[in-house]
Amino acid sequence: MNNNVYRDKVVVMDENGEEKEFSIEALFDMKEKTYALLRSEHDQNNTFVMQVENTDDGQFLAGISDPSERDMVLDAYEIAVDANPAE
Repeated sequence: MNNNVYRDKVVVMDENGEEKEFSIEALFDMKEKTYALLRSEHDQNNTFVMQVENTDDGQFLAGISDPSERDMVLDAYEIAVDANPAE
């Protein structure tokens, strides 16, 4: 991965109340939901997906508790990347 490419950043509070910074690697829609693929700023091997939820107050990220939904989203993302590789 080219680390010189600018990525949008988000700060996520973990289960211990600690703030962690992540790069947004991708945003994509699937089955009428929007998902964000996030990569840790401190550990480039730490990548995960969260659902983007819209409210009257704006957007926020929510964890995906259903393992089959998470796997389905990650599989679809991999297929899309394989079909359209970055230059």
